[in-house]
Amino acid sequence: MNKTIGIVLIVVGIAMLIWTGFTYTKKEKIIDAGPVQVSADREKSVNWPPYLGGILLVGGIVIVATSKNR
Repeated sequence: MNKTIGIVLIVVGIAMLIWTGFTYTKKEKIIDAGPVQVSADREKSVNWPPYLGGILLVGGIVIVATSKNR
């Protein structure tokens, strides 16, 4: 079980080092006056620091290295 968690942390850590965030589009209402509605697409972004991916990668390696083989 620990080895599986370690491998998942390694994969997520590598992915977070390669991709430091992502963007998505959200539709927001600008004007809502009865039957008249105006909306616009707004681009939002989610970013995380690259060192977080490094921490997860190192943590995963430590878990895999210290887990006992059955």
